[in-house]
Amino acid sequence: MNDPVNRTMLLVDIEKFSDRDDVEQAFLRRMLYDVVDRTMERAGIDETLRLRADQGDSVMEFIDPNVPVPQVLRSVITELPAQLKAVNRMASSAAQMRLRTVVASGFIALDERGIWVGSDLNHACRLLDADLLRAALRERPGDVALCVSQSVHAGIVRHGHLGIPAEEFHEVTLASKNGPLPAWLLGPVPASGQTAAAPGAAAGPAPTPVPDASGERPGPAGGTEAGPSGGGPASDSAPAPAPTPAAQPPAGIHFTGGAPAFGGSLVMGNQHGVSGGRVDGDVVMGSVGGVPRPGRTPDQDAPAPDTATPDDRHTPGTGEAGPR
Repeated sequence: MNDPVNRTMLLVDIEKFSDRDDVEQAFLRRMLYDVVDRTMERAGIDETLRLRADQGDSVMEFIDPNVPVPQVLRSVITELPAQLKAVNRMASSAAQMRLRTVVASGFIALDERGIWVGSDLNHACRLLDADLLRAALRERPGDVALCVSQSVHAGIVRHGHLGIPAEEFHEVTLASKNGPLPAWLLGPVPASGQTAAAPGAAAGPAPTPVPDASGERPGPAGGTEAGPSGGGPASDSAPAPAPTPAAQPPAGIHFTGGAPAFGGSLVMGNQHGVSGGRVDGDVVMGSVGGVPRPGRTPDQDAPAPDTATPDDRHTPGTGEAGPR
């Protein structure tokens, strides 16, 4: 194997290439080569400064390090979509193509069979094959989706070189068989395809369980916790429910058993069940002329004059009414 060399890597892949028949695939391969060649030519990148590897439905360009990386990026951002649009407008619907692209950098080497190898190249290939990049192309109206490696973003994109819109690149984490891969996507992040958490993203607060119709909340492992009306104990971390205020009894005098005792008290209203008969009106027990009731004067608390006729009075000692 030859010694590794440093290269800027441009990877381009045709969307849904395997869905086409053999004739359409052969045509798309020729069109892909034409689009990439014209893009590099318009960018001023001579053919002698490029090495190409054919992957069937994709092509990989290894560009000499003497070519500035911003020059490569500008051509992919502006010239590649323009060349692709010119080809698609002249082709039938079956012959039109959309492209996923990756720009990365690193070291590659040529082995004894003439195949380019290297961990940096493997990394770029995984970015090209990531579900998120596929979803980005599927969910946007344009025909090109671009993703750059972490090193290209750190060294080139974030510095805002001419023709490179740094503010339009978004940090993403792509899922792969070797774990999450950090990268930067040009354009909006798709609603689907994000299968790994973004690096450094803080986990948000856990949602508050909502009681269902039975008054129970979902438990952390798929079970339930007793809600306000549940029968089981609540979670230790759940706040205790506020105590329900005790119902206040209506105003007045109430007996709940036992023998009531009076000392200078006032019993109002008709009283029934009095031994020896029935008592109507207000009954004052204790001394007269004490502290008046709230809201009343001493005169109002004085005993009412005896206006009953002799016939209405009780016969002393008999507990019965006298003659009428």
